[in-house]
Amino acid sequence: MSQNTSDLYQVKEKMYVATDCIIFGFQDGKLKLLVFRRKLAPLEGEWSLIGSFVRLDEDLEIAGQRVLREATGLENVFMQQLKSYGKKDRDPGYRCISVAQYALIRIDQYDEKLVEEHGAKWYEIDHLPLLILDHNEMVHDALLQLKHNARYKPIGFELLPEKFTIPQLQSLYEAIYQRELDARNFRKKVLSLNVLEKLDEKDKTGSKRGAFLYKFNYENYQKLLKSGYIFEIA
Repeated sequence: MSQNTSDLYQVKEKMYVATDCIIFGFQDGKLKLLVFRRKLAPLEGEWSLIGSFVRLDEDLEIAGQRVLREATGLENVFMQQLKSYGKKDRDPGYRCISVAQYALIRIDQYDEKLVEEHGAKWYEIDHLPLLILDHNEMVHDALLQLKHNARYKPIGFELLPEKFTIPQLQSLYEAIYQRELDARNFRKKVLSLNVLEKLDEKDKTGSKRGAFLYKFNYENYQKLLKSGYIFEIA
């Protein structure tokens, strides 16, 4: 394969590859995003997603898992590659391509000390501060992907405690879709899928009568997929 002079010149230039993590959580009926104070110039002190350059000896997915672990202390959580962002002037510090990945974590499980050390803060998705570079675009794209995936895959359960009530599940999907859902229809739909395991325990934080707790049944979900039935919520 022949190369012209301009191709050879481009090969000699440095270009970095980074990964930025969009970390979603769910708390008090609100979908939230974990954002960080940038510690490096340029744009030091501004709100940012958490990220890192990809090391030469690690896969892209591993880099994302490392960033998440270093920021929250969590491992083995849902994480999915989103897309790449490569405008030539996207980063004033380096010529850098970033591959965004989004994660879903349970807010009650992360390492608060680690998050505090990173100067991080949870913001409701509707009240985010202005983020640096193209990070707001990344968040917008991740939210669209989350909405799509949550409708046809059980990834929403990754944001809930292991045990939850149906009203809590509905509240989560309302936060993801950013619209109200009819309670009767929602309950009928999710129970018809037969992927929820009803427990003998009740959550009585909302009333004396309480509401039954449920767990997601992954075995029944796999049976649902094998049957050809489409998993769809709302």
